[in-house]
Amino acid sequence: MYEVIETVNLSKNFQDFWGRTKAKALDKLNLKIYRGEIFGLLGPNGSGKTTTIKLLLGLLFPTSGKIKILGSSPRSVVCKKYIGFLPEETYLYPYQNAQEALFFYGRLFGLSRSVCKKRVEDLLEMVGLNKARSRPLKEFSKGMARRIGIAQALINDPELVFLDEPTSGLDPIGTREIKDLILQLKERGKTVFLCSHLLSDVEDICDKIAILYGGKIRCEGTVEELLSKKTATQILLEDIPSPLLQELILWLENKGIKPSVEKPRERLETFFLNVIQQARMQQAPTSGATQGIKKENFFSQNTLAEKKEVNPVLAQLVQPVEEPKEACPPGMDQEIKQEEQNTSVDKILLDNLVSKKEIGKKISEEENKESTIAKEQSIKKDMIQRLLGNFMKKDQP
Repeated sequence: MYEVIETVNLSKNFQDFWGRTKAKALDKLNLKIYRGEIFGLLGPNGSGKTTTIKLLLGLLFPTSGKIKILGSSPRSVVCKKYIGFLPEETYLYPYQNAQEALFFYGRLFGLSRSVCKKRVEDLLEMVGLNKARSRPLKEFSKGMARRIGIAQALINDPELVFLDEPTSGLDPIGTREIKDLILQLKERGKTVFLCSHLLSDVEDICDKIAILYGGKIRCEGTVEELLSKKTATQILLEDIPSPLLQELILWLENKGIKPSVEKPRERLETFFLNVIQQARMQQAPTSGATQGIKKENFFSQNTLAEKKEVNPVLAQLVQPVEEPKEACPPGMDQEIKQEEQNTSVDKILLDNLVSKKEIGKKISEEENKESTIAKEQSIKKDMIQRLLGNFMKKDQP
C-alpha cells in the first residue's frame, strides 16, 4: 500500500510582526494515510484541523517538519492535478449557473470541451442538481451551494480528495448521498481526507480517525479499535416472548451477570430517509434538490503496481489517458470543431491586429523622437544667435 499522505514532525507557529510566537497551531504532527483509505480528522474549534489541510495543500509553509503528498512536495504543480479540495465555505461566482461553474473549473484543470461537458452532466446528476442547472448560484441555498462545491472538487477525477465539513448545511437526504459518494470514491481506489464536526458521519464512513487537541494527536486508530468496548458483549434477540426473556434474565443473574435489557431504536436518519422515500414513490412534486444518481463509470480506477521508486504514485498517474471517443452527444463533434476553427481564425485576426498596433506604435515613437530632436536643434540655434547678437552689441562703439 502506498503512503498518499505522510507528515513527519510537522509543526506550524503563527508569529506576530516582531517574530514572536503568538499561537502554536500544530506540534510535531505525524500522519501516514494510505491509498484507498477514508481518514477522518476530528477536534474542537481551533485544534489545528484547517491549518493541517492548508499545509497539506501547500497553502501554508510549515515552521518545521516534512510533508509528502502523492510522493511529492505539496507545492508541486504536477501533484495538484490529482487533488480535489472542498473548503469549509463554498466560494463561487454568483452570476454563474451550476453548469457554467462546473465547466469553468473543468477548463481550469485543462480538460477538453468534450470531456468537460460529459463530466458536468454526470456530476449534476450525482449531486441532485440536474433540474437547477440553469439557476444562478446566488439563488442557491446553503445546502445546494454545498452540493455544487462537492461537484467542483470532483470535476478532475482526483486521486486524493480533501473535504472540509462536506455535509455542512445539507439535509439528511443530501448527507446520505454524499456519504455514499465518498464510499464510491473508496471503491475506486481514491483517498479521502475528511474533517467534520458531525461525529456520526465520520463514524459511518471513515476507516481511520485521529483526534486533535492543542495541535497534537491525542489518539489515532481504526473506528472499530477506538469505539468497541472490550469488556461488554451485546446480544440482539428477535421477537423473544416475555416469559422466556424473564427466565433468561433470572438465569444470568444466578450466574452473577447483571444484564441491561432495552428495546432497540431505529436511527433517526434511517427513519427520515424511509419517510422521504415513500413520498418519492408517490411522486410528490418538489422544486428543491432531487435524489442524486450514482454513476458507476465516472471515477477512474487505477491499479498501481507496488514499486520502490521515487514518487511511485505519480509515476503511474502521469501516464497519458486516452479521452473517450463517445463523450459527446450526437451532433456535438461538429459544434466543437466549428468552435475550434472560429477560435483559430480569431487568434490569427488578433495576432494581425496586435502586429499592426505594434508597427503603428513604433512609427509614432520614431516621429516623436524626430520632433524632439528638431525642437532641441532649434533651441540651440536660438541660443547661439542670442549670444552672437550680444557680442556684436559689445563690439560697437
